[in-house]
Amino acid sequence: MVELHGRILVVDDEQSVRESLREWFTKDDHEVETAADAQEALAKLQNRPGEWDVALVDIKMPGMDGMELQRHIRAQDPNVLVIMITAYAAVDTAVSALKAGAYDYVTKPFDPDLLSQLIRAALVERRAQREARGVVKRSHEDPGPEIIGRSHAMQEVYELIQTVAPTDSTVVIRGESGTGKELVARAIHARSKRRYFPLIPVNCGALAESILESELFGHERGAFTGAHYRRKGKLEMAHGGTLFLDEIGNIARKTQMDLLRVLETKQFTRLGGSEVVTVDFRVVCATNRNLERALQEGDFLEELYYRINVFTITLPALRERRGDIPLLVDHFVGKYAAVMSKPVEGVTPEALDRLMRHPWPGNVRELENAVERAMVVGEPPLLRVRDFSLRLNGGAAHVGDSLEDVELEHIRRVLHEQDWDITRSAQLLGINRVTLYNKIKKYGLRRA
Repeated sequence: MVELHGRILVVDDEQSVRESLREWFTKDDHEVETAADAQEALAKLQNRPGEWDVALVDIKMPGMDGMELQRHIRAQDPNVLVIMITAYAAVDTAVSALKAGAYDYVTKPFDPDLLSQLIRAALVERRAQREARGVVKRSHEDPGPEIIGRSHAMQEVYELIQTVAPTDSTVVIRGESGTGKELVARAIHARSKRRYFPLIPVNCGALAESILESELFGHERGAFTGAHYRRKGKLEMAHGGTLFLDEIGNIARKTQMDLLRVLETKQFTRLGGSEVVTVDFRVVCATNRNLERALQEGDFLEELYYRINVFTITLPALRERRGDIPLLVDHFVGKYAAVMSKPVEGVTPEALDRLMRHPWPGNVRELENAVERAMVVGEPPLLRVRDFSLRLNGGAAHVGDSLEDVELEHIRRVLHEQDWDITRSAQLLGINRVTLYNKIKKYGLRRA
């Protein structure tokens, strides 16, 4: 998720207010300092010039009041965004502060959610100011995720990402499990105008219908047994940003209808509640299911299909871009060499040949898992054939077998090696538990 972390100065003569705001903003991963009066605030601003993003300033304070402090702040650092704190009775004064250059104002008592949204909006403005001055440096938060590949098929994917990212159009990302659909979703978000707000992923295929509803819509306290407090749902959390619905083809019809209503009206109510919540987010979906077939079979709502099927990106399977395997292997070896502090430089030519000939039913995710396992057992400087637990020609899987035959044997082998530990097997296969259970049922697999 793309996050905004700001440096905030809270100026208020009431200790309880200072501590409450410090706690709220710290939970949002901001750096927070407090000051009890204007003189202390100016000293802290002067000690760290140019580093502050937002100052929350109480209008009524002993000595120098908030209005005068705002003028000093603007003279000392005009880029700091000032948010005035006021009581309802002094709203006119706050409006005067806006005319004098304040970014916004808040009234006591505070609504934590609204205050967090206001701070985020201020930080978005602050980021825009910095970009306009050309002083923003690329960091681990800013760039889109790396998608490895130079093949023609991947070049087409890159072009589609660049085309659709700046728009607000709904995107459906199609492809087999493990092809990198979430990476593409994150790349679209990172290059969109919503990039300073969160991308909220929801794995629709891994959750039961009742749990998925609560995850999406949130719930009020007492909405059901165990609901001891109000909880925001993913729809609300995605406000301003992007909602990524993974495995959307597996949503039950009732939830499909509820989701369609939100996409059409941008409004919903939490489970067990009556308050209407208004949201604004972009939708990016992913599926490894044939939605057209699901539509014909009555498993997918026609109205929802046409609502989401605006722009499509189809990811190639790894077997369709084998020329990218050396690049991917180098990337994963480098990644796990750093994580494990192991000086492995690459793989032997024989091992790479074996990897190039493997059918990879689990695609890039399976390749990464294979490299990670090899990194655990292999010795520097190069990974060898014996470090990879792959069986090809002469093994259980043969060239010419159908994809389903290869997938069946691969799942059977992993289940056997993991003594039918479903959780671990699903992790190694790069799929979730529900998908693995469905494949076990599909192939009629039984524990020996």
